[in-house]
Amino acid sequence: MEGYRCFGCSPDNQYGLNLSFTDEGEYLTSEWEPREYFQGYNNVLHGGIQATLMDEIASWYVYAKLKTAGVTSKMEVRYKKPVYINKGGKLKLRAKLQQQRRNLADFYCELFDSDGQLCAYAQIQYFVFPDKIAKERYFYPGPEKFFDND
Repeated sequence: MEGYRCFGCSPDNQYGLNLSFTDEGEYLTSEWEPREYFQGYNNVLHGGIQATLMDEIASWYVYAKLKTAGVTSKMEVRYKKPVYINKGGKLKLRAKLQQQRRNLADFYCELFDSDGQLCAYAQIQYFVFPDKIAKERYFYPGPEKFFDND
């Protein structure tokens, strides 16, 4: 879509996270390599970026697996360990739907460091839109647009 510059997932946003996602059954996953300009404390990934990573994977779950659009309603993040950006390697994210009722979807998201240690997790609730509103107001293109089909 013209003008698509999402901070979380647009491959064309030079300042963004440039995330991509994989469908692994009940989980949606992503691997991401942090860059030094995303740090808070010296060599530690900023907590706001960690929260954004988990929020973004939950949003993609809504788009790709629930097949609609939605917005974050509430989010609670627990930071367990620092995510060191100078260790090298990719972080792993994963999201799982816990429950869906009417227009609310609850997700459990996790962020692992390059050694596989759980560093943060989040309980995220999304308000999901009916199909008609998702398409008309939020330009939802359909689930097939959310994965590379090469």
